Amino acid sequence: MIIRRHIIEVKDEPYIAIDVDKLVVGTCLPCDIYIKDKGIMITMFNKEMTFTNVSKQVLREKGISEVFVERKNSSLFDYYLSKKQIYNNFVFFKEYSFCKEEHHQIDKNILQPGKEINFSLFLLSSFNFSTIVEASEKSPSKIKENISILIGDIVIKKSDVPLYYEYINNLLRSGDISGGKMLHIKAIALKENSKIVVKDLLDDPRSGETIKKSNDMVNGMIDCIMENRDAIYDLLTLRGYDYYTYTHSVNVGALSISMGVAIDMKRKDVEKLGMGALLHDIGKSIIPHEVLNKQGKLNGAEYQTIKNHVIEGERILREHKDMPEESFYAVLQHHEKLTGKGYPMGLQGDEIKLFGRIAAISDCYDALTTQRPYKPAFTPFYALSIVSKETGDYDPEILKAFIKMLGKIK
Repeated sequence: MIIRRHIIEVKDEPYIAIDVDKLVVGTCLPCDIYIKDKGIMITMFNKEMTFTNVSKQVLREKGISEVFVERKNSSLFDYYLSKKQIYNNFVFFKEYSFCKEEHHQIDKNILQPGKEINFSLFLLSSFNFSTIVEASEKSPSKIKENISILIGDIVIKKSDVPLYYEYINNLLRSGDISGGKMLHIKAIALKENSKIVVKDLLDDPRSGETIKKSNDMVNGMIDCIMENRDAIYDLLTLRGYDYYTYTHSVNVGALSISMGVAIDMKRKDVEKLGMGALLHDIGKSIIPHEVLNKQGKLNGAEYQTIKNHVIEGERILREHKDMPEESFYAVLQHHEKLTGKGYPMGLQGDEIKLFGRIAAISDCYDALTTQRPYKPAFTPFYALSIVSKETGDYDPEILKAFIKMLGKIK
């Protein structure tokens, strides 16, 4: 197992200390931010992550009054302090949330430079949308060479999703991508198609036809992972710059399916696990977008609304008679903890089924590694260390297998 640790030994010259209060809420961090722990430097926040009120609260709860940046980035940090783009207000985030919901996040790795597209591409970075490629069915354009180095989320208009779907499948049929690279493209295409299906289901959770498509996506992931265990890395959207329920759902589905395969579950059981994990957050389809995208700490009523997504998810999926009964464990129990401190039922120990235990670890890990308006994104290593330290909350044997499964992740 290989885990790249984001830890650097402290020497006299490489770092400078920064008062925590100098980190400006609402701004995009210009470089990696470190904390000192027992004489070593640990990456706390990544470059290009948005520093939020919750980020600041996390530091305060840990009793951290100063952070560190590499000395070589000191001038960059000085420039950062001069920007002070403060976005911590309700009106801004309501408008931002509406705009975000009118777009669909895509994986830049499937955008092949030189290929022609008939839909526009936009970059979402630091809560701002900017046009990368302007295109339409009447006026197509080619994908630019620098697409892979852009910092931020690549998004398209929601109305252009059918054209994007057509682009993906034309790419798979093109035959002009080499064999080795095509394996990666096929896995990414499966992920992208899965995101489209889940987004459609979130828009219309009672669609029986879309539920059937979800099952097709789950079986496609099982085939992909059984053929190549490393395909999990292509099926995951890692360290995004904002939170999207459909992307998170596909990540949790892929992680759970890969876990099922890793612990030698029967194919039929992996399929049931995958359906529950892929659709575990379907209850969020009834939550207002401004609550899902809220900047800052949720109030009591908002937090209760978020918690209700578990029960609502079960209620919605019960309307689909073909949904396997075992799949509901992943839906109902992905926020339960072995200690009894979870929700909605406060289950303990053996009361939590295997599907629930797997979905809980997958959900927690992906939530930690994904940036949200109200929390920072952690590195995969740091996220795994946090999950591991939640003593008694998660199944230790499943957690060991989970860490081993993600052994190559950086």
